[in-house]
Amino acid sequence: QVQLVESGGGLVQAGGSLRLSCAASGIIFSIYVMNWYRQTPGKQSELVAAITPDGNTNYADSVRGRFTISRDNAQNTVYLQMNSLKPEDTAVYYCNARNVYRVQFDYWGQGTQVTVSS
Repeated sequence: QVQLVESGGGLVQAGGSLRLSCAASGIIFSIYVMNWYRQTPGKQSELVAAITPDGNTNYADSVRGRFTISRDNAQNTVYLQMNSLKPEDTAVYYCNARNVYRVQFDYWGQGTQVTVSS
């Protein structure tokens, strides 16, 4: 059974930092691209950051330079370090695992709320 369990969300003031974690089980972590998405009510889901199995990263323009995605393949965990947070970063953040070889193997976590107050 595949599980992606996010943690680390919460309430923070603008300019502050949070670190999200996503622990994966039931998959061969090292062959999955790991992604962080975010969703706010009434808006389309946004791909925030992605990291390939060998560590190549990509970021949305809205977070580049403020957020850092990383992964620990030994611990089956992906992280999202979020600095200089802005109220517009408020969203539910979801961890996503996508198989490099078979994209139909695509899994999601339950989401963690991040709220940034002004």
